[in-house]
Amino acid sequence: MAGSWFPAFCHGKPRSKRRLAVPSVSSRGHQLNSETMERKRFDSLESWSMILESENVETWEASPKEDQEEWTADLSQLFIGNKFASGAHSRIYRGIYKQRAVAVKMVRIPNQKEETRSLLEQQFKSEVALLSRLYHPNIVQFIAACKKPPVYCIITEYMSQGTLRMYLNKKEPYSLSTETILRLALDISRGMEYLHSQGVIHRDLKSNNLLLNDEMRVKVADFGTSCLETQCLETKGNKGTYRWMAPEMIKEKPYTRKVDVYSFGIVLWELTTALLPFQGMTPVQAAYAVAEKVRLSTVCS
Repeated sequence: MAGSWFPAFCHGKPRSKRRLAVPSVSSRGHQLNSETMERKRFDSLESWSMILESENVETWEASPKEDQEEWTADLSQLFIGNKFASGAHSRIYRGIYKQRAVAVKMVRIPNQKEETRSLLEQQFKSEVALLSRLYHPNIVQFIAACKKPPVYCIITEYMSQGTLRMYLNKKEPYSLSTETILRLALDISRGMEYLHSQGVIHRDLKSNNLLLNDEMRVKVADFGTSCLETQCLETKGNKGTYRWMAPEMIKEKPYTRKVDVYSFGIVLWELTTALLPFQGMTPVQAAYAVAEKVRLSTVCS
């Protein structure tokens, strides 16, 4: 297996890989009490219906005991708070799980669209399979997951400061100090070096998938499109997000872990400028610019 490029960037003193202390719910920034949380236990049809607002909730059934994995969440210990992010098929909530502040990603699997259902189920299985075996200070920590059709959920540590993109949106262009840029970049490169050492290609590395904690340390997140390097060639079509996607992926050519290095380069540009890559372009226009080797400095000047 080819060596990773990321260790060359990690020229700073290596950070300790000792297991992180589990934060208390009462920690600063994680104070979630009964006044701010919906004290509903999510082990009943009624409480799932409340959070899903779904017309199809009658299809919900408890998973048989024999189908449960070692990572299966104890839903009687899960409390859901406010929604703070959402996507086409998912919603992310703040919550408490076993007295710990967490983020709860709920993916709603549509029953009517077979192709979409199959894709989302595969992404869920892939993300849980990868996250459950990864442990590093710069990888978001997996806690538990559950499969209760039509909804699957993934529980991870709560990152209080949101995404790197949110952080950069609040900054003036070119305003980050060199020290800050290096600190954030080193966190990302350490997480990615570890990921590659485990034979995993992220395939969607971008500022929206990099999360910040109370100490403003960065952790790599969202492994829904990730894959083992030995299995990536079996997948068809391009994965990821056009603004950060490597040319070989856009052109649907064979690729390696180097696609993550390309995406990391785009994130470095973001850290330097605080701007959105290919700003003013649609995602498709950005993909065309990348395929035609148009420089970011040209399109964003």
